[in-house]
Parts: sequence; C-alpha cells; structure tokens
Amino acid sequence: MVRCAFSMLYQRTNISPGNKKEMSKLILGVLILISLSTFAAAQSPKSNWANLEKSKVHYYDTGNQRSRSAIVFIHGWTCNADFWKASYNAFPQQRVITIDLIGHGNSDKPNAIYSMDFFARSVEAVLNKAKVDRAVLVGHSMGTPVARQFYRRIPNKVAGIVIVDGALRPYLDSEVFEKMFAPVRENYVRNAPRFLDGMLSSVKDAELRAWIREQMLATRAPVALSAMDGMGDPTIWNNDSINVPVLALMARSEAWKDDEEEFFRSIAPTLEFKMWDDASHFLMMERPAEFNSELSAFISKYKLL
Repeated sequence: MVRCAFSMLYQRTNISPGNKKEMSKLILGVLILISLSTFAAAQSPKSNWANLEKSKVHYYDTGNQRSRSAIVFIHGWTCNADFWKASYNAFPQQRVITIDLIGHGNSDKPNAIYSMDFFARSVEAVLNKAKVDRAVLVGHSMGTPVARQFYRRIPNKVAGIVIVDGALRPYLDSEVFEKMFAPVRENYVRNAPRFLDGMLSSVKDAELRAWIREQMLATRAPVALSAMDGMGDPTIWNNDSINVPVLALMARSEAWKDDEEEFFRSIAPTLEFKMWDDASHFLMMERPAEFNSELSAFISKYKLL
C-alpha cells in the first residue's frame, strides 16, 4: 500500500528521489493519508449475522470482543443500530453489541408478527452467536419493553438494564392512542411522515432531525405497524419485578406522569432515575458524551461487567 502511494505521488508531482526536502514532505503526506484512512476504517464496525429461524439478524461487535459479557444496545420503534453510533467505540474496555432488531436496518424482514417477544428472541439469537453470557441491556423507547421481555425469558443473562426514555407502563390509554395512530394505519405512506414530524419536533438540531426521520421512514410499513401493535399488547406491561440494577435516563416531557419515578421504583427496587432537561426523546444522540459517561458510571458502580 505504501509503495503504491509513493509511486502515484511521484508520477503526479515529478519529485526527484534525490530531493530530500521534497521527499520529507512527501513521506509526511503519505503517512497522514494512511493514518486518516486507517482511522476512518476503524470507525465503521464490521457486520455480523446471527440466525433466527430462517432469518438473519444483523449486529455490530466492538470493544473487547474476547469478553463473554457485553453492553447490548437495543434501538427503538422503526430505528436501527446506527442510532447508537456515538457509543460504538466509547467503551474500549467493554464488549459492545449493537443490534438491528429483526425487521429493521440490515436484518431480514420476514412476514411475521413483530411482537416484543419476537424482538427479544432476535436479541437472544445475537447473544448466543456472539457467545455472550452476561449483558447490560440498554433499551431506547421500544427497546425498553424488548429488554424487559428478554429479562423475562433469560434473567440469568442480564446484569442490569438501562432505560433510555422508555416506559414500564403504557404511554397512553389504549383508546386515546388508537385515535392518535389511526391515520398512520389508514395510509402509512402519507401519514407516517406527519406522525414522525410530531414525534421529532423537540429535536433541535435540524440535521439530526432529518437523519432520524429518514432512517425511521426506511422501515417497512408492515414491520412498523406490527411493532406498534406489539407495544399495545397488555401482557408486556405486567408489574413483575426487575431484580437487577436499573438506570433510567429520561427526557423531561409531558408524556411522563408525576409519579413516574415512583412507579419505576415499584418495578425496579435498585433504580437510578434521572430526568434530563432540554433533551428530546433521542437524548443519547443529542448529548452522547454525557450519555456514555452516565452509562459507564452505572456499570462501574454496580460492577455489572
């Protein structure tokens, strides 16, 4: 690679090999280019795949890949693994698994019922393939009931749970929600963008808002609608306890009730609850350094991994 680079630059600049000053500049330039290309490559995680029945689930595996424990990031409704891109390389001492839930991102999109249990099984498939025995599950929005369903299925694999602006009970009364979501069901192509515009109105950064919108609209309508039905399943909102440490990082909003922390604590006795001001539903993307720091401190405090 180095030899090819020198050859190309010689041809383009006509530098004589005997000119030491110009040669030094050339060498420095080539080394900088090589370093930059190596750095860029390091920022793009390698794709990995796990099998779930006849489908493939896509995930990234970064950090300490020799570890049998990991931080596992689970995205929200119609999102994908790239919503955690600011956290891929933020924990070099830990193993980091970032998943495209089945039906999302680069994962297969089978004709199926996209229940929270189906999503939890896609997480299970990934951890089995990656040979992860113990995980801190980080669930954003819909990722929270997915993480909770995984905990119900395999509690001994869960060291802790981090809730990122997610719920432990329904956001709204079912009738109110259905009335609000009815236009999306009626005509997804026309009305889903309007629905998302309302959801994203509190994201102040216009470029980030546009990126989130584009990514969410890329999810197929059958997946999005079925997943929304999955979140409406009353059985996922049972009041069974979460008996591992839980960190809740929430964005202050009228969506949360006055007794939200109290309710969270009734489900998760070992709870740290933090309500962030001046943050949107996508707080981990708006304030990534603070988010990663909170997560790291939580894992260290309870010696979870």
